[in-house]
Order: sequence, then structure tokens, then C-alpha cells
Amino acid sequence: MDIARFALERAGALGAGMAEAYLSAEKELTIEVRDGRVETMKLARDRGLGLRVVQDGRAGFAFTTDLNRAAVEEIVRQAMGNAASTAPDPYRVLPGPAAAYPQLDLYDPAIRQATVEEKIEMARQMERAARNVDPRVKIIETAAYQDAESEVTLVNSRGITSRYRSAYCGLYVSLVATEGDDSQTGFALDYRLHYRELDPWKVGQEAARRAVRMLGARPVATRRAAVILEPYVATGFLGLLGPGLTAEAVQKNRSPFAGKVGQQVASTLVTVLDDGAMAGGIASAPFDGEGVPTGRTVLIEGGVLKGFLHNTYTAARDGVQSTGNGVRGSFKSTPEVGTTNFFIQPGTVSPEQLIRDTASGLYVTEVMGMHTANPISGDFSVGAAGILIENGQLTRPVRGVAIAGNLLELLNHVDGVAGDLTFFGGRGSPTIRVARMSISGH
Repeated sequence: MDIARFALERAGALGAGMAEAYLSAEKELTIEVRDGRVETMKLARDRGLGLRVVQDGRAGFAFTTDLNRAAVEEIVRQAMGNAASTAPDPYRVLPGPAAAYPQLDLYDPAIRQATVEEKIEMARQMERAARNVDPRVKIIETAAYQDAESEVTLVNSRGITSRYRSAYCGLYVSLVATEGDDSQTGFALDYRLHYRELDPWKVGQEAARRAVRMLGARPVATRRAAVILEPYVATGFLGLLGPGLTAEAVQKNRSPFAGKVGQQVASTLVTVLDDGAMAGGIASAPFDGEGVPTGRTVLIEGGVLKGFLHNTYTAARDGVQSTGNGVRGSFKSTPEVGTTNFFIQPGTVSPEQLIRDTASGLYVTEVMGMHTANPISGDFSVGAAGILIENGQLTRPVRGVAIAGNLLELLNHVDGVAGDLTFFGGRGSPTIRVARMSISGH
């Protein structure tokens, strides 16, 4: 806090109209185990100060990892110099303090208190659990435990003085199952805010089952049929949706949702939210990367587009309030508009019921090439793998096919949403069914 105030004081002395100091300190532990032995153990630390200044609408930024006063003075001069080189923009403003911030449980001391040996054993248990599922699980590529803790301090010249501490922990495993000449991969991951909620046996078994169920996979004939997207796959499509729901994309005319607020853009079963203050959310925080309180933003409700995500800049341009979505990667970057805990609201039916109600289709468990999709037009064509659905039953594994379409069309053809909302980091989705999609096979 003293360093932050010193930076603001020096910025003011050099003529900054507004200034903001963002300090963060992070520590991350990664342990990878192979065949019961520790293969990698890495402890990384990162800390520094990012300084934004605004003078007559001109914004400048600089950062440092050296927190002594001489280094801080130098980045104040750099930020002021950078501001002098930019064009004035009346919407470059900093937020003022809020009346209240959400009270969140973000730091579990058990993460730090657990010994390294206990964390290694958790990764070993995950390996053992995977191998116990089926003898065809031959190779454990990665069995990893990870945790991280961070402390953020934000002070600006408009009166914000805020800080918070957070931590998370998680498990990840990837493996290979083989039968004859056939090899199939499987993975599972689970990240939590509380150490005692991690279940290495569950994660290991899930990865093994994912690999084993795909043994013997082969293509199917080209068809148009119902497609059920497993939560991990649906979350991948949701990731394509996120950038288009930011006000920044709309203002730059790079969003398929521009000009559609109040219109039906998805099936009535689809509700999409972003909640930076969600209990248990990996991306939860009391305030965003510029000090605005986080909260729950309904983006699509019952298929109707309700609005967009904002930081202070995009909100000023549109004459609205920031939604608390000024997201920062670290102290080395300025706050951009981004998602926090971003998810599709779960329905009430079970995934099993969705399958039983599907006469013919494909249960998609994996897609390849999602990065090739066009986030502006929404067009996509991706490789897919999964399990064939016949007469309401999962029958045989399928690989070597592609599914293609448009993201908005996909959303409009959703005719089933299950209740199994599952998060993968900061994004989550339940199992969803799309009434008809093009499946390219042989």
C-alpha cells in the first residue's frame, strides 16, 4: 500500500490528472508425477507494479518488477512519457470507489498448510485410480497437482484503496488406453478454491473411463442428426461466444451480436451469465482489474440478448455502468474487457434423459481445431469424436468425423439443457443437445 501511494504521489507531482497503481504478488506450485515418482516440481513467484496515468484524456502505462522507490519513480516517468505519445480520448477515465464490495471466501489456508508430500501423494493417488479402472490404461502422460495464491492491491487517485487475497488448487491427468493397435487418449481436471474438496480418485477414474470408452472408435456415414455436447465440449463453444458478448467487440464492429439487444439470439432454453462474485468460482474476486465491484451479469436470458460485458472505458463510451469486467492478466497489462465465471445456466433434466430422448445422434466427447472457428461470423468446422446414439442408447465409439455450422444457429437449435453444470476453470456448461447438425464422415 505504501508503494502504491508513493507511485500515485509521484505521478501527481509530474502532472498526471488521474493515476492508478495495481500491485500483485503471485506464487504457483506445480507437481508432476509419472509412475509414482516426481518428474517435475516447480515453484514460481511473480510480483510487480503496473501504473496507469491519464492526463487530458491521454493514457499511459508502464510496469516494473523492482519495487524500490527509484524503480517506481522511473516507471512513473515512463508512463507519463507514454501518455504524451497517445491521442486524447475523452472516455479514458478511472472509476471512483464503490459503496460496497462483495464479501467472498477466496483464501483457504489449508492449501498452504498441506505439505508438499501430501500434494505429491494426491497426484500418485490419481495415477493409481486411473490404472485401477481398466488394465488397458497403459500410459499416464501427466498426473499433476497445482496450486496458486495471489494478493492484489489497487489504489487510484479517485479514492479507491482495495486489496484481496485468493488461492486455488487443482488436479489434472492425461493418459492413454490401448487395445491391440488402437490407442485412445483421456483426460480429466478439477480446480477448486478449497483443498479438501479435491478428489484424486474421482479425477483419475474419469480420465481412464474417457479413454477406455473410445477404444475401437471408427467413422460413421455423413448425416444430419441430433448432437449432444458433453460439458467440456459445450464449454469450448461457449469460449467462442465470450469475445462477442463484450462491449469492446461490439464497439469495434467485431461481434455477431451487435445491434441485437432485445432480440431472440438463441433457443428459449439458453441463458448465459457472467458472475465475478460467484461463490466457489475460480475467477471470483471482490473487484475487477480497475477496482469496480464484480457481480452477476445476465447476457442472454431465455434466448434473448440482454446486454454486454463492460469495463470502465467501454461503459463510458456507451453511457452505462461498468459490469466489473475489466480483466487483467497480470500487473504487466492494462484491464481489458473479459469474462470471469462465464457459464450456461443449467436445466432440470439429466444427461441420461437427454440421451434416452434421442432416437439417433452423436454424443460428442471431444472436438479438435476449435481455434480455427471464426469468432466474428461464428462459422466453425471442427473434428469430433464421441459415441453414436441409437434408439436412445449409447452404442459404439466414433472418431474421424467433423461437425460444422454456425455458432448462432447452434444456439438457436438447442432443444435440451441438462442440470449437470460443470466448470473448467472460469468457464462452465451443462450437457446440451442441438436438434440437428451436419456430421461429415465417410
